Amino acid sequence: MKFNVVIPARFASTRLPGKALLKIKGKPIVQYVYENACDSGAEKVIIATDDQRIADCAQAFNAEVCLTSKQHQSGTDRIAEVVNSCRWSDDIVIVNVQGDEPMMAAENMRQVAENLHRHSAASMSTLCTNIIDKKEYQNNNVVKVIRDENGFAQSFSRTAKSIGHDDYNNLNAYRHLGIYAYRVGFLNLFTKLPQSALEKQESLEQLRIHGRDEKIYVDVCNTPAGIGVDTQEDYEMLLEIM
Repeated sequence: MKFNVVIPARFASTRLPGKALLKIKGKPIVQYVYENACDSGAEKVIIATDDQRIADCAQAFNAEVCLTSKQHQSGTDRIAEVVNSCRWSDDIVIVNVQGDEPMMAAENMRQVAENLHRHSAASMSTLCTNIIDKKEYQNNNVVKVIRDENGFAQSFSRTAKSIGHDDYNNLNAYRHLGIYAYRVGFLNLFTKLPQSALEKQESLEQLRIHGRDEKIYVDVCNTPAGIGVDTQEDYEMLLEIM
């Protein structure tokens, strides 16, 4: 099984600017992500960024870096620029790991790539984990996913109301993790599609293919994914955990 990992990392995050460069035990967050990706078995690992500060930091720990346009609206668009720049063939599998996920294990990156290889009907694969309590289920910052009996996504949403009802105990709902695998050919198609009304409403780009003849395979992660860094509170929590 072959796959590449591309790590989108931008500086101008709305809630926590420069988060990829914040340090834990003297090491920037993006370096943890890169090192985990290097342990995943990927043939190539590239950090994709629109900011010279992140590029300089990545080059300091000998990472391969691609400077991309500042006009991209999502990490997927940024990855598409890298893919086209590298001229990778349509059948190559790309794993998208966010640059603010220092606890995303190498095993999870390999798992999401393997799942795409194994499920030829899927255009994308991603991971999820169990929701621990009702508070998490009702938190609109937690993206929820419902799977069918074969593991394919039926719906994604931030709100409990949109995904079904408030009783998560009686619903096959999981917490969605922001890691994806897709083939280059599908990635190029995906980035050319217009945003759907549902995608704009939920601010979830995976909903761009909602209603189309495309499938997303969702598997429960084999290794706990930890937390990503979206806010200052997340960063402070990571400092305690790590």
